[in-house]
Amino acid sequence: MKQVEEATVPATPDGIDHVFHTWSAQRGLEHFKPAGGEGCWFWDQSGQRYLDFASQLVFLNLGYQHPALIAAIKEQVEIMCTLAPDFASDPRSELAALIAARAPGDLDYVFFTNGGTEANEHALRMARLHTGRHKVLSTYRSYHGATAGSIALTGDPRRWASDPGMAGVVHFMGPYLYRSPFGCQTEAEESRAALAHLRQVIELEGPPTIAAIFLETVVGTNGVLLPPEGYLAGVRELCDEFGILMVCDEVMVGFGRIGEWFAVDAWGVTPDLITFAKGVNSGYVPLGGVIVSSGIWESFADRAYPGGLTYSGHPLACAAGVASIRVFEETQLLAQVRKLGDEVAKPGLVALMERHPSVGEIRGRGLFWAVELVRNRKTREMLVPFNAAGAAREPMTEVIAACRELGLWPFSHFNRIHVAPPLVINAPELEDGIGRLDQALTVADRYVDG
Repeated sequence: MKQVEEATVPATPDGIDHVFHTWSAQRGLEHFKPAGGEGCWFWDQSGQRYLDFASQLVFLNLGYQHPALIAAIKEQVEIMCTLAPDFASDPRSELAALIAARAPGDLDYVFFTNGGTEANEHALRMARLHTGRHKVLSTYRSYHGATAGSIALTGDPRRWASDPGMAGVVHFMGPYLYRSPFGCQTEAEESRAALAHLRQVIELEGPPTIAAIFLETVVGTNGVLLPPEGYLAGVRELCDEFGILMVCDEVMVGFGRIGEWFAVDAWGVTPDLITFAKGVNSGYVPLGGVIVSSGIWESFADRAYPGGLTYSGHPLACAAGVASIRVFEETQLLAQVRKLGDEVAKPGLVALMERHPSVGEIRGRGLFWAVELVRNRKTREMLVPFNAAGAAREPMTEVIAACRELGLWPFSHFNRIHVAPPLVINAPELEDGIGRLDQALTVADRYVDG
């Protein structure tokens, strides 16, 4: 046993030397430690305030220290802190009923997980067992999590270090009109071409071998890519034609991010499975899940589903989820998100684009937007190369530093700044944040060469 002396542990005031950090080289890391937060703002030890345009990692939908969520967790703590999933739990049952009532079509059942990556793992398992097929298709511009199955589904470079991964996953190109892989000029063309490409992939891989197609309803970290009109409906038709399940990953966009309970509602499509996490309870206690159609439920009505989690439907997490849904409805938050998107975010970002030659495109919906930065609008050369690191990423590093100097905490990925504030933000705060981003983008403009 190690000899531990109280005076030497932790090695630093906050014990950070003993934490193995995610997605990072461990030596030389610097960390920002907030001292507190409220609503859309947090602050450091000196009192410097930051407007959160990232919702942490796009999960803090109801903002910092929301009193209703805190009260619900405290109340449940006094009743029962934790229960194994084979015991009945009022918060779990109530939350499942609330989610099922708001999910589209016959998605009437909820399998609870601890987060989004596990939700996608279990959706993958359910799809394979339900269909008896092995292959699964997902897009290159996607992120579905970092466990064995979900990282294999992931299309972006975060997958590379885990290759070769789980067998049976095939990636395809999704629609992205601004950088169309099909050479299209309009949304309608992009939708048709992307669907034709997907049909060809299905045919070449063998329809009887394909269990499911996984899609982020709105591609999140990889670009805030809204599906062009007709695309999701077309995927649904292909799935029906070939007996393939449609799985929509709404870990990032479920529960209000674009102004709908579920993003698929904006396009009138019902998948077979929806995965969720993040916004269901603003991450106050880890929670995720899979919303399951009645047809898939029937597959396991008389045979055991071979999967489970010790903390599935944790009472504290579900209590926060129930409280969150009540807040959404009492404050009419979905309508407010749509209004802010249409009346503040979109016009504000369009005006910002007109002022800055480094902005190639803005796109989004509700309170989920991307500002794509370029060196040249005509050629659409990215401000930094794809998957840039080190010195090659310096221009984006400078833009992010400028944002933080101005008291704005952005979400960035590759050559983009994503605008994803807590959904409880008000119009003046949103305008304020866009104004600060406006100032920071003068840094990006220095790199424009055409």
